[in-house]
Amino acid sequence: MRPIHRVFDSGAVAVRSILVVDDDEVFRERMARAFVDRGLEVRTATDVESAVALARDESPELALVDLRMPGASGLELVKALKEVDPTTRVVVLTGYGSIANAVEAVRLGAWSYLTKPADADEVLEAFEREPAHSGPADGPKAASLARAEWEHINRVLTASGDNISEAARRLGIHRRSLQRKLKKHPPRR
Repeated sequence: MRPIHRVFDSGAVAVRSILVVDDDEVFRERMARAFVDRGLEVRTATDVESAVALARDESPELALVDLRMPGASGLELVKALKEVDPTTRVVVLTGYGSIANAVEAVRLGAWSYLTKPADADEVLEAFEREPAHSGPADGPKAASLARAEWEHINRVLTASGDNISEAARRLGIHRRSLQRKLKKHPPRR
């Protein structure tokens, strides 16, 4: 059974619940403690199967999901959580090299996505923003050239099975140049 970090309600105000799913124990527990400190009821899981079981038992209002985990991916978890409860807001965490997958997660129903490293305040802010898939009334804003380049590089890297040498070959750049580009945080939209 996965640990459950509880903050009990005083009776006057309902406590928001969040499910934190990440295979990195240190990160997962650090986030859980930070959310408890901010007054949320927290449940944690290390993989898709245990997360779905927890959600079926008691559907969370919020879910923080790591995109890459052993076994089933965070994409499968986003889909499963939305099937259990379509009102659950899911924020996907992604490391470098998975922006294309994060966009796919939003298409599957994720509220938003953040790149690692992210702290608890950034995550909570992401839950409060407009969903990533809703654009302004006058149409979507064009991505910057730097952002378009970042997303293209990450699509190629994903298509290359996260093999940097293969992705560099496909992009026609030196492997070290690609590594330098990947170390940078993604540009803002």
